[in-house]
Amino acid sequence: MSIIEKLKNNERLEYEDAIKLYDLDLFTLASYANNIREKKHGKKTYFNINRHINPTNICKDVCQFCAYSASRKNPKPYTLKHEEILEIVENSSKNDIKEVHIVSAHNPETGLEWYLDVFRKIKEKYPHIHVKALTAAEIHFLAEEYNLTYEDIISKMIESGVDSMPGGGAEIFDEGVRKRICGGKVTSQQWLDIHKLWHKEGKKSNATMLFGHVETRDHRIDHMLRLRDLQDETNGFNAFIPLVYQKENNFLKVKDFLTGQEILKTLAISRILLDNIPHIKAYWVTSTVKLALLAQEFGANDLDGTIEKESIQSAAGAASAQGIALENFVDLIKNSGFNPVERDSVYNEIKAW
Repeated sequence: MSIIEKLKNNERLEYEDAIKLYDLDLFTLASYANNIREKKHGKKTYFNINRHINPTNICKDVCQFCAYSASRKNPKPYTLKHEEILEIVENSSKNDIKEVHIVSAHNPETGLEWYLDVFRKIKEKYPHIHVKALTAAEIHFLAEEYNLTYEDIISKMIESGVDSMPGGGAEIFDEGVRKRICGGKVTSQQWLDIHKLWHKEGKKSNATMLFGHVETRDHRIDHMLRLRDLQDETNGFNAFIPLVYQKENNFLKVKDFLTGQEILKTLAISRILLDNIPHIKAYWVTSTVKLALLAQEFGANDLDGTIEKESIQSAAGAASAQGIALENFVDLIKNSGFNPVERDSVYNEIKAW
């Protein structure tokens, strides 16, 4: 049976068929991905009013793709005080944010209690704000640093008010690629194990894939299928977020940057393959706003949020440092022919704009 016949029959694709999806033309992929999107979500495009906070850029790991951590490429180390973080949350709460997204470097100087204490302080003062915090990479780092199990760290996070986990640190699951781009960081299996443990606690998380650097199309397909396997087991992922590699100020020296076509193909393929993950997010921070809006026609039904301020991707060249104003965000979605729907962090609908 041909790949087109399998798509028409809505069959679940395994690796050998999945890799053939890249051989299809862009608009064929768009058509099948968009059909799936419309069956699941109609013309709705979700977003949330959120604030990204990156508390420290001091990191014990040296990931080759990273422009954020303090290094010879970014010689300005910083660590925010709790008072500064709470002031950010206070100011953002006036903009009616529903979520704080707290992700940063692996700083051995701050300590586990430093994180847990700030989560507690945010929750005590702003119980209505959803705290999304600590990637699997950060959890692995803290577990190693304090000789604790992943279960120990997860339990402490939940006790301290963390509501859900972001999907960062996944990069590409192939260990050969990981050795080159982020050797020494959490392994692919450890990343999956940590999310599985988080889901076991009845909590939700997201999943990411960093693509457009030294990986191949095969590596991307393998990555997506590993996520699909875990989702079959736990049903704990809210969304899949393909992150486009940012090429400035890091050590990978990638010369051939992704084309818009390749980015859109990858997004469409993720919607086709990940039949059990409800939402595909076109994260405008890494893809650019224009391409993220176009991605709505290629299976994406979520554009993340207003974010207000972002430090990690913008350090590598993304135009995301100051976020997007809410009114602009809503207008951009409407003008692209979709219906903007404000959501909370676990996709309960708050308001159709």
